[in-house]
Amino acid sequence: MDNFRVLEIKQSVFEDNNKQADLIREELKKEKTFLLNLMSSPGSGKTTTLLKTIAALKDEINIGIMEADIDSDVDAHTISKTGAKVIQLHTGGMCHLDADMTKQGLDGLGTDGLDFVVLENVGNLVCPAEFDTGASKNAMILSVPEGDDKPLKYPLMFSIVDVLLINKIDAMDYFDFDLEACKERVKKLNPNIKVIPISAKTGEGIDEWANWIRTEVKKWNEN
Repeated sequence: MDNFRVLEIKQSVFEDNNKQADLIREELKKEKTFLLNLMSSPGSGKTTTLLKTIAALKDEINIGIMEADIDSDVDAHTISKTGAKVIQLHTGGMCHLDADMTKQGLDGLGTDGLDFVVLENVGNLVCPAEFDTGASKNAMILSVPEGDDKPLKYPLMFSIVDVLLINKIDAMDYFDFDLEACKERVKKLNPNIKVIPISAKTGEGIDEWANWIRTEVKKWNEN
């Protein structure tokens, strides 16, 4: 008989995290602050998309941004030029944010008076999909250069998000990216997902994306 025991710590970690995430949602609901968890691979265009999003909404919605990275403050510096409230979160080597880290970020940012907060999660398609951050909704960006087969390789990520932005469609002619095939693969994993093709560079599709945010923020405040 083995003289050691096996502790299933992963389940315990997830259970504790989910409880914390639910508490975050309850608190943000009372404050009427909508939190969006934005995920993607590195280089997909998250920060550029946020710049366009802020420009589209800043005159009607009070916006806060939490930039999460393993290191550096490059993204927070970029966002700060828009006038939006921003904080940089360093994860200390962690490849994702969990609910406790998100709570620390929200406390540091300060949500008083903010209608809409975006958590720009650490760039990868694996770990962030596993942890509930306490967000009101989850979104992700898939860029055209990454390929239309990503839903086949990272099914969990595509199955847990509410909206998918397919970015860099202005470069579609230069890559072998089948938009309809990608949509079909995503819908098989997540029938209720909203798919919005955009170009953060040209601004194409940003109006539809901004309208989705307006609608969700309004629902969050009314329910």
